[in-house]
Amino acid sequence: MSDVTIATPLTELVGVRHPLVQTGMGWVAGPRLVSATAAAGALGILASATMTVEQLRSAVREVKSRTDAPFGVNLRADAGDAGERVKIIIDEGVRVASFALAPSRELIARLKDAGVVVIPSIGAKRHAEKVAAWGADAVLVQGGEGGGHTGSVATTVLLPQIVDAVDIPVIAAGGFRDGRGLVAALAHGAAGVAMGTRFLLTSDSTVPDAVKARYLAATVQDVTVTTAVDGLPHRMLRSELVDALERSGRAASLLRAVRHAAAFRRETDMSWARMVRDGLAMKHGKDMTWSQILLAANTPMLLKASMVEGRTDLGVMASGQVAGLIDDLPSCAELVDRIMAEARATLRSLPRATG
Repeated sequence: MSDVTIATPLTELVGVRHPLVQTGMGWVAGPRLVSATAAAGALGILASATMTVEQLRSAVREVKSRTDAPFGVNLRADAGDAGERVKIIIDEGVRVASFALAPSRELIARLKDAGVVVIPSIGAKRHAEKVAAWGADAVLVQGGEGGGHTGSVATTVLLPQIVDAVDIPVIAAGGFRDGRGLVAALAHGAAGVAMGTRFLLTSDSTVPDAVKARYLAATVQDVTVTTAVDGLPHRMLRSELVDALERSGRAASLLRAVRHAAAFRRETDMSWARMVRDGLAMKHGKDMTWSQILLAANTPMLLKASMVEGRTDLGVMASGQVAGLIDDLPSCAELVDRIMAEARATLRSLPRATG
């Protein structure tokens, strides 16, 4: 366990030892990875969107049985059963609720009244200002380098803009893997960094070895952004499947989407009616066709094929650009210790101002 600590508004807000966050990656951020991250002194976040309500309750209790350290749960604020999931978070005493989409003012208030720290993920200044005004405790800002659904603005441009716009802690995501990156983010005014791909590539991650090998073999040029999976910009490893999706016509894509929608419905006990409601929520405020909404059903099932079943030929592999710089699989404890030691060494090596 590292004795190198750097106190920031994030560590004080959440109660973790280190200003590091493991993001809530679907099919990846389960109890084993989250509890290992939490025990290492960072903030681990469970991914709940790919779980049923009962699976979420079981996962939360499993993490609590493995560690007493704080952890969080990532939620879809627009999901039809978001209220049930929030109740689990409150009842089970989970420290943090994070959101991929901005939660409502009422939802934020309900969580805060119960003592839960609310951390929405945002991708633009106006979104950060909105959730800050609604009472969010902190925001996680992901630059275009980040994996999964992502924007086009680089972290080095987006991060200082958000830091200057709000007076709550800002967590930086997109392109981070080591102590040098942590120091750079702190210099920009961030209160910590969040990492997905770096925690995916640990020995505590349950992702199959063959899939991890694909990530480790990737160069920076092997990480691409495509809209072929669900109609939205999605950063992932370039693969034969991605090439095939990009070549397929609309009819083939739509047929595949319907098939995957049915599979996802069975996986999550989601009714067709709720799927339609969630689709309408996704469409609200976005220039999305119904075809794109159906295509969104591709994402969880194609991710599951790789991240759970190890079928890189049938699944996609969401990835940050930083995958091209990662070449090992440390444990979460080893990773956190190394990052903090690197951060301290980097701070010591900086030139001292004179005059």
